[in-house]
Amino acid sequence: MLFNSPAFLFLFLPLTLCGFFLAARYWGRNAAVATLIGAALIFYGNWEWKDLLILLPSVGLNFVVSQRIALLARSGRGGAAKAILIVAIVANLLILGYFKYFSLVASIVYPGSPPVDSPTSHIPLGISFFTFTQITYLVDCYRRLASREKFLNYVLFVTFFPHLISGPILHHSQIIPQFERGYVYRFSSYAFLDGLSLVILGLSKKVILADSLAYFASMSFNGAASQEITFFAAWGGALCYTLQLYFDFSGYSDMAVGMSRMMRVDLPINFNSPYRAGNIIDFWRRWHITLSNFLRDYVYIPLGGGRVPQWMKLRNLFLTMLVGGLWHGGAWTFVIWGAFHGALLVGNHLYRSACERVGFAPRGRVYGAVAWTLTFFAVVLGWVMFRASNVATAVNLYRGMFGLQGFDLPSAVTSFSPALQKYVGTAGKVPMLADQTLMGLFTMAVLIGVGMILAFFFKNLYQQSVRRRILTAGLLMPFCIQAVIFARQPSEFLYFQF
Repeated sequence: MLFNSPAFLFLFLPLTLCGFFLAARYWGRNAAVATLIGAALIFYGNWEWKDLLILLPSVGLNFVVSQRIALLARSGRGGAAKAILIVAIVANLLILGYFKYFSLVASIVYPGSPPVDSPTSHIPLGISFFTFTQITYLVDCYRRLASREKFLNYVLFVTFFPHLISGPILHHSQIIPQFERGYVYRFSSYAFLDGLSLVILGLSKKVILADSLAYFASMSFNGAASQEITFFAAWGGALCYTLQLYFDFSGYSDMAVGMSRMMRVDLPINFNSPYRAGNIIDFWRRWHITLSNFLRDYVYIPLGGGRVPQWMKLRNLFLTMLVGGLWHGGAWTFVIWGAFHGALLVGNHLYRSACERVGFAPRGRVYGAVAWTLTFFAVVLGWVMFRASNVATAVNLYRGMFGLQGFDLPSAVTSFSPALQKYVGTAGKVPMLADQTLMGLFTMAVLIGVGMILAFFFKNLYQQSVRRRILTAGLLMPFCIQAVIFARQPSEFLYFQF
């Protein structure tokens, strides 16, 4: 059941909201919480009911272990608590690794051998999200940052359906205390309209922009997997995917925040106009903010963070981003992507240190424009590796982007403007370009242009007033409804695979 499917939008979501508020009114808070948990299990089990055989034991066992760790830690038996914590973390990671990283580990243990398939071809939906959510809770219990919780509260914290599949990644302090507040269980028309506006605007990002961009991005990347791709096709595909990923994932996150606000629950914001970042450090403060916070709190700081000598700090940054790459999946493309961003962060910090030593304080519009251009260029290059099915496909696209495979344009363009033939060739079987009509290419260019304008220059949704959001959502709602109802098959959100 997808957020952008008719069944979810017109059946599941209204029934869940009605059930939650009615249960709270007539049977109390525990009944309302149980209603949300039941709805979450229906939502999750609708994908593949067998996945519940992974989720439910994981939640139950981690709850029991977390309460034991919390009890031992608060009674001064830190050694025993730490031993149980280590065993619990290893057990969680082994289960995750079995489903997600078997093939990658096999390729490392047996280099040069034929690829080894995972024992199971099916990865339980959202396993990275709910596994790491629970690991953070276990760690916080050991650190005495989390108290012993009621079972229903803990289950709701892990399974709350707006974030269960693709985040945002929650900290227990961001969600559990909210369900202890009485107003959450009382319907508010203002909160409902505010949340509904975010749901509609997030849905617009997905069904109007992201899904349209996906057509051109897929054509380019799929073509690059089997043949050479030239400059314009490579850049068209890379830019389409760069914008598709942003509008797809930020759209999901907006919908998750909106659905929660309908129940007067606030989820953390996951995006803050990341493509406006002027350096890679700023980019990671704006992109997938909850993942960045998770990596900082549970990987970077435990490694020593910035309280160590400079070279160790840079090492910690690089290793943290390597873990961030692996978090997304067990493929060498994700490892390389994580290492690439780790190297960029190391380089950014070295540049800042060098500026401080010589007393150079970079400023000005020209410097800002150059810094933004270099940052965005680096981000686009990284997304190519992130999206490619394998390293060879990514290399093929890079060769095209750097002009090493020609500058062909389709005949629809060169015949329209013969002067171009002095500078470019006419495409043969070039992915995305050869068989495209002039209107198709124009559509792609418009989508890229509109996407860039929205990402670069417009205020993000959380900087806009509620009244403006509601008005914009009202204008876009007919288009969203049409796109949802008449879609042949609702497309999955990209982060579902992680």
